[in-house]
Amino acid sequence: MKFRISLLLLVLMVPAFPLFAQPEEPIDSLEHNITILKRYLGEGSNWHFTDPVVERQLSGLISFIENEPIDTLIRYMRIRSNDPDFRFVSRMAEKTPDSLKIPGYIPALRVAERFRSIQEQTEKEFTGRPITVPGELLMNMENDIQLIPEGQGMQLFVDGIYPMPDSLKILDAIPENMVQSPDDFRRILRLEEARRQLAERRRIQYNDSLIGDYRNRVAREYRRQLIEQQAGFLQQRYADSVRANNFHVLRQHNEMVVATVNDSLRKAVQWVAGYARLIDNTSVNLVNLTDQSSPLILSNAGNFFTRVWLKNRQNDSISVLVQNLDNRSMRLVIEDGFTFSRFRQQAVKDFDFTTLNRPSVSLDKVNSRFQAVTPWTIGGDGNVGFTQTYLNNWKKGGKSAMSILLVGRGYANYSINKVKWENSAELRNGWIKPGDEMIQKNDDKMRLTSRFGLSAFQKWYYSSELDFETQFFNGYKYPNTEKAISAFMAPGRFLAKIGLDYKPHKDFSLFISPLTSKQVFVIDTLKIDQTTYGINRGRTSHWEPGINTDVRYKKDFPGGITFETKYRMFINYLEPKDRFEMEWENMFNMQLNDYISLRAMVHTIYDRKVLFDKLDKEGNPVLDQDGKKIREPKLQLREFITIGFSYKINRRVVRAKEIR
Repeated sequence: MKFRISLLLLVLMVPAFPLFAQPEEPIDSLEHNITILKRYLGEGSNWHFTDPVVERQLSGLISFIENEPIDTLIRYMRIRSNDPDFRFVSRMAEKTPDSLKIPGYIPALRVAERFRSIQEQTEKEFTGRPITVPGELLMNMENDIQLIPEGQGMQLFVDGIYPMPDSLKILDAIPENMVQSPDDFRRILRLEEARRQLAERRRIQYNDSLIGDYRNRVAREYRRQLIEQQAGFLQQRYADSVRANNFHVLRQHNEMVVATVNDSLRKAVQWVAGYARLIDNTSVNLVNLTDQSSPLILSNAGNFFTRVWLKNRQNDSISVLVQNLDNRSMRLVIEDGFTFSRFRQQAVKDFDFTTLNRPSVSLDKVNSRFQAVTPWTIGGDGNVGFTQTYLNNWKKGGKSAMSILLVGRGYANYSINKVKWENSAELRNGWIKPGDEMIQKNDDKMRLTSRFGLSAFQKWYYSSELDFETQFFNGYKYPNTEKAISAFMAPGRFLAKIGLDYKPHKDFSLFISPLTSKQVFVIDTLKIDQTTYGINRGRTSHWEPGINTDVRYKKDFPGGITFETKYRMFINYLEPKDRFEMEWENMFNMQLNDYISLRAMVHTIYDRKVLFDKLDKEGNPVLDQDGKKIREPKLQLREFITIGFSYKINRRVVRAKEIR
């Protein structure tokens, strides 16, 4: 009854507001009144119901009118739940979580080990195995090597490639005492002939060595190409088989899980539909001629009786029992004994309805009921920077290069009374093309942060924060673009923090959260090695509790210059010495005009769980006693300076607040 009165009052009050009146529609139409109710029930409305029960019941009433009756829904759900082939929900096989725990699934580490085994086995098979080098590979031999022409072998002794025996050396000037007879002259001629023959033999020997080295070099290169082709073919065939195997394993596992989930949903729908059919009831008031009413509930939950006295115009009475059979039927039974009783008619004084049209003799004083407040502040900035360098015959050296950097940051902050709610998002993406090399990624970041705080004391707030960070595109160790080292949600970092936030003013914040939950996850362990990010083999995520500290400071200088620094530190409670990470970001921005700005940033990260290969002085990986690469944490540093197009947004959202 209260619900009916509230609904009636609300409908009667609506025409008093000319803002929502629609004279062109009849006020007693269903569409007109439903539209009015929805305007006040909408999420964007500034009107609030004083009684939440009334609001909830009104929503249910509108849902009942606009949707199908409850018995139709129950019948439809019972038909669907009795169909064993019908699926309520489904899921794609590749969306299966924790794929590493499924028997038969082949992880990325095993694939990498198999790739190395295939490479080693192929090299072993081709080592020492005779191969036939195609003749076309030797066609350019005369152009690639410089042979000594016939008759010029003496140049080998002049260049010092071969030494001249002392017995064949001839002086530059022959003394006269050495040529005193024809025999002496013939001896000198024989010596010259021996020198010529030696030079020719050395020339042939030298040319043969050049040809042999060239043939061996071509053979080695051809052997290497054969090994790479064979190993690549075998690795690709294995990768295809792994992909097919993993898809088959995931599909079978997913089908089993989907079937189990649908069985649970089928039982739940049957139970809920049966319960809804049981509690679906209708309250009926049986009224006689004297306006005496007797309530009766029509329900499937059981049999209910009520008594009603039937009256005629002479006020004779008959007692009737009314029994409900279900939520749509009732039974009427006249009691065994009934009596007639007559009462004299009483005069009823007519009511003067014209008194209802009299205007009110007093009017309330009209005062301001609302004031404007601005709890929301929405803003952000975007920057696009482009750099291009072209070099041609530049004596000092260098490479041509092109780069582009896109940065977008936005925030939506709510602050009213003792409540603060700060939301921010940062998107970054940068690409560079050095010289003739391929396009490479040099920046990629997506970070979402939401912090909620309640005033505690002075400038301190009880605060909680959710922080999520990942990237958009695959990351590679260039120039190698076949093996990705990172990807979207690989890794992904999620932190949930609870603590105290010190905010003396809007440009400084010190957030200390002794209760911090950090989770790092890699969703695709077949493509990304999760151990690089501190996740154990056979798992896709790593969780750790700890203490987290966030410091943010911003300073505006004259001339459109802004400096902002952010520092974050996390210490693991379980391993405080070995589980430490730090991130420090420094941003300098100078607004040159309304749309052009200069921006510089220095970003450092140190995370003991993110490991890199240890290198020697020549840049080669250092191996341990077992022949495995030694990996260690390192300080990560990134710096950039860019000038480009920028645009800022900063506005406050105004809404009305009722004055009490």
